[in-house]
Amino acid sequence: MVNNNIFKTGVRILRPSEVKAIINAIPKLDYKNKFEALLFTGMRYSELKWLYKHKDRFTGHTILMPSFKPKAKHKERYVRLNSHGKRAIEYFLESKKNLPQRDGWNANLARWCKIAGIDTKGICTKTTRKTWESWLVTMYPTSSSLIFLSQGHTDLVSMEYYLMLPFNDQDKQDMKFYTDR
Repeated sequence: MVNNNIFKTGVRILRPSEVKAIINAIPKLDYKNKFEALLFTGMRYSELKWLYKHKDRFTGHTILMPSFKPKAKHKERYVRLNSHGKRAIEYFLESKKNLPQRDGWNANLARWCKIAGIDTKGICTKTTRKTWESWLVTMYPTSSSLIFLSQGHTDLVSMEYYLMLPFNDQDKQDMKFYTDR
């Protein structure tokens, strides 16, 4: 049997069917909301933790995100959200608690993948971010520069990591549900 897993720099990129299976495997609604907030914004784990403490940066349609990288070209960026991202952020910001520590989240991801019957190799806090950017670039290749800016990447970095991934026709069809709104 052929292994259909997708990896970039050792980090697993999920197919839509795998995302759906993981969401269904997460037992608590609060954790589903956290997972979806990470996925549908494509934000870094540390950025979403920061946003929880700076709720005013969410405008309802975008998130004004400062750069935490000293060498970043842009000192801030707007994270653009579709309807899934808006809903996920609204629910996340209503949570009683912020994201857990990174090690705890990684353990949760591994547990949910096992429940969902998904290989845990390469699954980590970066998985949701890389998955979302990969889906957006796959579905909207002519908007890649806007996607990269929203994600806080340069064109060069993004082209190297997010273009030409081996998603099949069913993956692309399933991505529409998540990316078209």
